Amino acid sequence: MARTATLTFNDRSIQLPVVEGSEGELGLDISKLRSETGLITLDPGYGNTGACTSAITFIDGEKGVLRYRGIPIEELARESTFVEVAWLLIFGRLPQQAELDDFRERLVRNAALHEAFRHHFEGFLVDAPPMAILSAMVNTIACFPRRGTEDESPEERFLEDASQLISKVRTIAACSYRRAMGLPFVYPDSKLPYVANFLHMMFSAPYAEHVASPEVVDALNLILLLHADHEQNCSTSTVRIVGSSQANIYASCAAAVGALWGPLHGGANMAVLEMLEKIHKGGISAADAIKMAKDSSSGFRLMGFGHRVYKNFDPRAKILKQAADKVLGQLGVKDPLLDVARQLEEMALKDSYFVDRRLYPNVDFYSGIIMRAIGIPTNMFTVIFAIGRMPGWIAQWKEQADDPKARIARPRQIYTGPTEKRYVPIDQR
Repeated sequence: MARTATLTFNDRSIQLPVVEGSEGELGLDISKLRSETGLITLDPGYGNTGACTSAITFIDGEKGVLRYRGIPIEELARESTFVEVAWLLIFGRLPQQAELDDFRERLVRNAALHEAFRHHFEGFLVDAPPMAILSAMVNTIACFPRRGTEDESPEERFLEDASQLISKVRTIAACSYRRAMGLPFVYPDSKLPYVANFLHMMFSAPYAEHVASPEVVDALNLILLLHADHEQNCSTSTVRIVGSSQANIYASCAAAVGALWGPLHGGANMAVLEMLEKIHKGGISAADAIKMAKDSSSGFRLMGFGHRVYKNFDPRAKILKQAADKVLGQLGVKDPLLDVARQLEEMALKDSYFVDRRLYPNVDFYSGIIMRAIGIPTNMFTVIFAIGRMPGWIAQWKEQADDPKARIARPRQIYTGPTEKRYVPIDQR
């Protein structure tokens, strides 16, 4: 028997269907609430509103669980790669070897930018925010012709669009970095896999190709893989809202880049480094920083600890902690900020104040440490996040586009402005 909940208003009761997800999540279906009662719900930030059903990602914040298409993130981090996970998210299953080989070949083929893109880069100031460049350039991809045939199927067209986005986003990122540094652009190398190719385009010097160590490549691969999707967050919801108007995949993902740019969303790992810089330049010891963080009157906040979704240890942070240990050990980086970070980590994990409140180091803490050690500048951190999140955005856009019941997003509001009044001419005011 179908379950329902009863809503009573003005002596009238209506039955609201209860929807249950595959993991036992429950929700009230209020799609007919307004038509039957004239009421709407008020939920600022949509924290209690399910805008869709989705089969892509499952999170249990209380238990520290994250799964892509049902597969635990720990298994994917141990056994898979970012490119394979991209296919998994977008198409709902792990690829066969031939499919994975074809996907990799498409990424290689689509890595280069049209030469006319140079003119677009030249239109930006050298110190333009990298996320502004990324958003504009993702939208610009759709303006350039790509290889295709007249009898190309919708499935083939989508696969090529997805491949273009996932491949070109790293090339755009590398070019924006090199323009800011006054360095010539480096063309992609078809012999290199996805992550190594990105590092090559970022850091190769003229006549001296950058060869990243396996530890560095693996760590950056993990950062991208662990950020590939995270349910209905701000940028993902942006993809769905923009896509609901039947905007193309490029416009939808460009809008998501804009949403991710906000400091409350994609800037968390940047905030970690800014905090470490403040501690170091202020001559504050790690012990004093821990003490200040526990004093609500100090105004100091320990960034990179705790998580809005995970009420236990962030499962992604556990994985990246091991990667950070390997990278720092292999590179032997001498950096006072990284020294402060490791001291904070060690102290917080032993302090009952943080342990009792489950304020463990999160994924932003460790990803910031790794990217700093690799040599990625702080203003590029959110761009790396966007590269990783691109497959998830594409998967969410596709899931909505494939849903015959999907409707254009049109939230309601409760109006709180003035009631009707008359216009007064300016000379009578």
